[in-house]
Amino acid sequence: MDKKLPCLTDMNSGQLQELIESIGESGYRTRQLKQWIYRKMAKDFDEMTDLPQELRCRLKESFRLHSMQAVSEVSGYNDTTKVLFTVADNKTVESTLMHYPAAVGKERNTICVSTQVGCPIGCPFCATGQQGFERNLTPGEIIDQVLYFARLLQETGGGKVTNVVFMGMGEPLANYDALLAAIESLNSPDMFGLSARNLVISTSGLVPQMDRLSREELQVGLSISLHAADDALRNKLVPVNQKYPVRELMSACYSYFNMTGRRISFEYALFNGINDSPSHARSLAYLLKGFNCHVNLIPSNNTGNPGYFAPSQSTVTTFKEELERLKINVTLRQSRGQDINAGCGQLRSRFLSGKSSL
Repeated sequence: MDKKLPCLTDMNSGQLQELIESIGESGYRTRQLKQWIYRKMAKDFDEMTDLPQELRCRLKESFRLHSMQAVSEVSGYNDTTKVLFTVADNKTVESTLMHYPAAVGKERNTICVSTQVGCPIGCPFCATGQQGFERNLTPGEIIDQVLYFARLLQETGGGKVTNVVFMGMGEPLANYDALLAAIESLNSPDMFGLSARNLVISTSGLVPQMDRLSREELQVGLSISLHAADDALRNKLVPVNQKYPVRELMSACYSYFNMTGRRISFEYALFNGINDSPSHARSLAYLLKGFNCHVNLIPSNNTGNPGYFAPSQSTVTTFKEELERLKINVTLRQSRGQDINAGCGQLRSRFLSGKSSL
């Protein structure tokens, strides 16, 4: 397969329609093609048995069906699977499938998707942040991560993809146009057909893109990687705060809520001795007081930086209870995938360091 050929998952519904019409085929062939790509999760053109062989041959000669290949897969004890993919230029990205059984609420299969190769934000506690930034992913490269796991679930009888969170490698809003194109195809009823309400975008706080997103009239969720309530500490933990400080970020959050009516979630990773004291909890509560939002507390994963590791369970509990005492809506996120280094960028870091091979 020629990796330089254009990829069909990079095309939206209208572009696929134009493609089929340009080669003289009837419009219903577009519907069949989209069904094979997004519902039957075909691995190659030969599986598309209700398309004429001549059409399959023409497509095979001129296009790639998918944009990436899985090269390493690891599974953990708590229904978590991480995959390292290679893309056309031999760059690598990773994605994670997290299965939540009905015993812990409504059964879900959540895919954590990457949007960039590496990351430009440079958070010191994040494995991806320490890799540097290489390039944006295309819409097809974002979509194909979801399709891979959808096919895996289909083949193993594990159900369907229920949720997609853009919280993997990279800053999603820094790859804005490709992100929205991917969301369009994942959400479109005649393509993947996943409800926009089951899609969540995570951002470190790119204020202009947040403002732009608020005008898109999308029903997607928005999550802010906050991790600190004051500029002095957040400047260290999330360097983009130096450009968009906490006051400006919160103003954008209020504006987003007023424009969309959708509640924002704030991710707060707890690091031992850094941002985990009761006084930090009170500062966070003061910052969010009166705002219709939700806080996800996350005991940090060990990513190899000795300065950043999870606090004790008692410290986590005390922090959570202090937020609850101050009337903040808060959930302690279930820790998942630590046995397989499922934190963002960790599998790729092992490969880049030579500790894991393809």
